[in-house]
Amino acid sequence: ATLLPAIKRFLPQKWNDNLIVWRFPYFRSLEVEFTISQIISAIPGTLFCAWYASKKHWLANNILGLAFCIQGIEMLSLGSFKTGAILLAGLFVYDIFWVFFTPVMVSVAKSFDAPIKLLFPTSDSARPFSMLGLGDIVIPGIFVALALRFDVSRGKDGQYFNSAFLGYTVGLALTIFIMNWFQAAQPALLYIVPAVIGFMAVHTVWNGDVKQVLAFDESSKTTSEATAESEETE
Repeated sequence: ATLLPAIKRFLPQKWNDNLIVWRFPYFRSLEVEFTISQIISAIPGTLFCAWYASKKHWLANNILGLAFCIQGIEMLSLGSFKTGAILLAGLFVYDIFWVFFTPVMVSVAKSFDAPIKLLFPTSDSARPFSMLGLGDIVIPGIFVALALRFDVSRGKDGQYFNSAFLGYTVGLALTIFIMNWFQAAQPALLYIVPAVIGFMAVHTVWNGDVKQVLAFDESSKTTSEATAESEETE
């Protein structure tokens, strides 16, 4: 699913549009629909899964992890910035508690051998990899994606998305710096959440768009667009 949009550009249109329906032999009521494009895009995904399953290589782990992150950010929506701010604030406290006050988060991340984190090789033999949990990418990522949708809804591509993404980059860089400085695990959301919300808040106040940002509701906008489309069709 992650590779499909890129692969579809190079394939014939009929491969992208024509559905193939396959029914289970003994359960005719069960069926699966797919296109030739989906089959082709599944091939590299299967190869990466086989590579990870056989070698447990850190690069294969990261490729699968990034694919999960992209799908998570694409499929999940916060609905409004108020909901996003509340969620990030709650996970901000949650992350700090489980990393600084209990060993559970770190021990699970180290012992659970699955692509639930990104691995970065280090020169330290005692600590061969630095880790970044996928939640530290997806949770702020859906907030950044909401900023992009807000920009698109106003016809101003990249305005608040740029500030939110810059905040995420600064927060992540600060996390890596402090982790290497103290040689200890750090709750990434401790630095990412204030940076993302802070950068966007400053930009919003500077532009005088506080009311518009707080009033934005993606679900109501989607409903109104669907209603308008149905009225045009009629």
